[in-house]
Amino acid sequence: MTPAQEFLLDLEGNQAEILSYLDEMLMSFPEIESKIRYRVPFYYRKSWICYCNPRPNDRLELVFLRGNELSNEQGLLDAKGRKQVMGVEFGSVKEIAGEVLWQVVQEAILLDETVPYASKRKKSGR
Repeated sequence: MTPAQEFLLDLEGNQAEILSYLDEMLMSFPEIESKIRYRVPFYYRKSWICYCNPRPNDRLELVFLRGNELSNEQGLLDAKGRKQVMGVEFGSVKEIAGEVLWQVVQEAILLDETVPYASKRKKSGR
């Protein structure tokens, strides 16, 4: 059982079904691992790629940590005023455009493999 599958035991309704679908899809990629961080499931290879964030109204958001570096040519991702991360919210499994989401995940994994993550945070003067 993956950490996300254990996490979804505490979810109800559509969130559990959506997370189960997304976890199965994400874990089908080679070398993807999942861990619970900040009380939600994160998926990573060399660095964090994405995480699943339960939202109000029985929705779940799949958030890409380097979303600002993705092409988003599919128009799927929304920054919601955030500078780096971008995500897509689902209210049911039926809302998930599998092939389109698959392309975004593949691009995020390729980015993780080819461009090392460099933190944009300003270093403190200590």
